[in-house]
Parts: sequence; structure tokens; C-alpha cells
Amino acid sequence: MAGATPLTDATPLTVDPLVCGRTVTSSDRTRLPDVRGGDLADVGTAPRLMALAALRELRTHADGRPVDQDVFDKAAELFEHAALEGESPEEYAARVSYATGLTSAAVAQSVRDLVDELRELTETTAAELPGTRFGPAAGTQRGPHAGSGFTTRWVARGRVFAAVMASNHPTPSVTWAQALFHGYSVAVKPGSRDPFTPLRLARALLAAGLPAHKLAVLPAAHQTGEFLLKEADRGIVYGGDSAVRRWQGDESVAVRGPGRTKALLDAEPDDAVVGHLALSASFDGGTRCTNLSAVLTTRPVREVADALARRLAALPSVPATTAGATLLVADRERAERIRGQVAELRAAAGVTDHSTAFDPDAAGTVVELADGSRLLRPLVLSVDRADHPAVGTELPFPFVVVAPWTPADGVAPLRGSLVLNLLTDDEELVDAAVREPSVRKVTRGTVLPWTAVPGIPHDDNYTQFLLEPKGVVAAA
Repeated sequence: MAGATPLTDATPLTVDPLVCGRTVTSSDRTRLPDVRGGDLADVGTAPRLMALAALRELRTHADGRPVDQDVFDKAAELFEHAALEGESPEEYAARVSYATGLTSAAVAQSVRDLVDELRELTETTAAELPGTRFGPAAGTQRGPHAGSGFTTRWVARGRVFAAVMASNHPTPSVTWAQALFHGYSVAVKPGSRDPFTPLRLARALLAAGLPAHKLAVLPAAHQTGEFLLKEADRGIVYGGDSAVRRWQGDESVAVRGPGRTKALLDAEPDDAVVGHLALSASFDGGTRCTNLSAVLTTRPVREVADALARRLAALPSVPATTAGATLLVADRERAERIRGQVAELRAAAGVTDHSTAFDPDAAGTVVELADGSRLLRPLVLSVDRADHPAVGTELPFPFVVVAPWTPADGVAPLRGSLVLNLLTDDEELVDAAVREPSVRKVTRGTVLPWTAVPGIPHDDNYTQFLLEPKGVVAAA
């Protein structure tokens, strides 16, 4: 861990920026709260001048040369199993849990997902790019151009890439690793609650053979993240609606905003279906951008909402590091902020609370646990119409709004979905949903929203965002 001192109950961990293989101590400091109370880490943040110097160093040495898959294979192994800068995998996992509120199971799953995606970078690239050799088909002639010699090279669209990360989940760090794979030099601004994942991944990559001059990890304020995105050739930003509004339409920045994953339920809500919807909402504590947040249904709304609330109410209220823990925990300040958001939603016209009848703790939203952390209880609300403003609301815990839907409503209430889960036999509706530009991915039946294989787009073709084709013609 860059600039790390041992973590004890009395001494917060010290974290500083990592620039081209060097730990750079910053005089600008911020405290990272522990969900159990107190401070988990003392974080040195990069001021704008440090960020500018890091970008200049990255750009000076940037050559656009891709990095071998072997480096990422080795980094994956190290990230998952090795002690890096004195930090064991177990210490890393605990720090992420205590900083973000993710359960130990969620962190373990994110590590598996991240290392799998690092090992699949070559396969993902091949799946997302068309063929690169051109010429006549066998047995045909096209005048003087017949024969070999026509190829397309996919090359980085720039030299420097900036990644402004969130703290909801470790796995998205693969996006900036993918930029390294394709030849970019990369500046990473970690999420405010999780500097640990980018720093650990950076250390694993450097130990695996990544040239040090290709990478900087810069914990920083929001304004410094904006600066990095403006100065880089390409970038990615994770955030809420404000980040989407700020960067959407900028072709040099990939925007990953609120997921707004929805389900269209046009089938009987039997036990298997309700279980599927509950897992879609609650997996990893409801923190993924692909967690379900809205169900639109042709079935009786109260029946569906009650069944879902009853299932989610069974999830236990235990600390994040406890075996069997599912739900997110938070520090006091964050928990109270979320409690306030929930209170506003409950008070809105046309909203009915279904969780409190099955889970009295849901009435207060927040449960204080014995270790000092605050647990967020699942919440299911229903509304009286498909276009109610609550439909599409995203909160960082299992939170679902159930709304009525009829064929007359069409695809309008389904728009703006990162993933749309269709539980219906209506083929015309399926076709309309696939053709709807604001629906980024469609799943059918009891398929979990994050199900994918290399080459299946998460939100557009990310490889083609990073790369551009260049023609190469050689003498036959």
C-alpha cells in the first residue's frame, strides 16, 4: 500500500498518492471514516498542482504501446493472493468493508470478478472488435486489389486516460486497467471511500511488470477529478445524476451514472420469480449499478410488492464482516443522510410502504449494530402509476419501487434503464425494448442483471471507445 502504516484501532492507516511508482506525500489531508466509528485512514489528497505534474510526467513518457496480457495475468494473481506493500489480501478486504460498508462476501466476490476480467482482456477485445484482415473471398477477384495486404490496426484514441472512480464497488477498476492494456498512460482518482482498491491494483500491476511511468493513483477532491478528465485524451467517470449531466455528450468521456435497472413483470409472481427479483435487488447489498430498483407489472401491485417485501425482510441485520452478512452498513453521517432521503420518498403523494409490515426495523431505515456501524434495511415501496417520479430512484441499498404497467403504457416507463429484465412472452415488447436507445441491455426471464460473457456490452462497446481503427495497406 502506498505510504501505508499499520492499521490499529488507535492509528489510522496513512495513504498517499502513487505517481509513476513513487509514493508522494501530500500536505493536503482528509480523514476516511470507519463505518464502526472513528477514522479508518488518513488520506493525502493530490492538489491540482500535483495532479498537473503527474499528468505531465505520464504524457512525457506515453507511447501508446499496449501492455502484454501476461502482465495482467500476473497482476490478477498478485491482487488476489499476494501481500503487496505489507498489505495481505485479508487486510485489504477488511479495509474495503470498513470503509465502504460492503460485506465480506461482496468484497470477496468483487475480487473474483475483477481478477477474472483482468485475465479476459484479450478475449474481451477480440469479442468487441470486428475482423481486421480484408481482401477478396476465396475464389473471387477484385481487379488490382485482389490478394492480401489490407488490414486494420486498432490503436488508442489518445495517449493519456483519466478515471474518476466511485466507491460503491471495487470491480469497476477493471475499466482503467483495460485502458492500460490498450496502451494508454492512466491517472486514477479513487472514490473517496475506497482508495484501497486502485492502490492495491496499481501495486499488483507494477509488481507484474507494468512500466512505472504508465500509472498514477491520485486520491483527490472532486474538482481535481474534473481537471483530470478535462486534461486527458479519454476518460471515464462514475457518479450520480450531476456527473451524467456534466459529461454526457462529451465524446471523450465515458459516463457511468445511476444504473436504474428495471424489471417488467408480466408473469405470475411465484416463489421463483419473487426470489429472483429479491436477489436482483439485494445482491452485494444493493450497491451495484445493475441492482434492481424498479418493478413495473401487469399483476396486482400490492401482491407483488408485499411478496418482495416479505422476502427481503428475512435478510439478517449483522455487521458487514459477519459470515452470512448481505446488507450494506454505513457510518453515522452517511446513514443519516440516506435516512433523510428515504423519509422524503415515503412522504410523497401516491407512495405506499410495504416493508414495515414485515420488518418493523424498516420503518426507521437505519439499524445501529453492536460494532457501531449502521445497517440499512431493505425497503419496498409501491406507487400508483408507471410515470411516478419515484420510479427510477436509486439508493445504495436494497430499494425497489413497484408500479403498475399496461400494454398501453408501452416502452416509455422502461426508458433510461441500464438493464431491463423482461419477464414476459410478448415478443413485440421485447423487440421494442431492444430497439429503445435508452435501454442499454436486455435480459429475459430469471436472468440476473449483471450476467454477461466477454463481448457482451455493459453500457455500449467500451473497447471501441478506447480504440480507433486505422487502415494499413502493404504491397502484396
